[in-house]
Amino acid sequence: MKALTANRLADGEAVFWNQGQWVPRFKDAQLFEDAAVAETTEGEAKSQQTVVVDPYLIDVIQSEGLWAPLSFRERIRALGPSNHPQHGKQALGGDDIAALQHAHGAARSTGRVNLIKRK
Repeated sequence: MKALTANRLADGEAVFWNQGQWVPRFKDAQLFEDAAVAETTEGEAKSQQTVVVDPYLIDVIQSEGLWAPLSFRERIRALGPSNHPQHGKQALGGDDIAALQHAHGAARSTGRVNLIKRK
């Protein structure tokens, strides 16, 4: 399972793809089972250079009955700034935030590795 992420150009906020729009919360991200559809969507997102920076696919896993990014780095991005628990998206709380905080797996997201290799 994959999700598509990027950083919003206007403010640097981590955002996630959902049906042609960028949404700020991971819980609203569109998940892709089909790798071909995911890669096609990633290509579409890369054409939005005035909206987001460096869109890429990330691997996701189940956590507490919900979905969460596999890599630790992507979970931090999904939670917002890590400097204090009362800042960013983590301050909003909820089941989706708890699932992100308790997810396990430290593997690198294959999408991020591929992005690094392309540069």
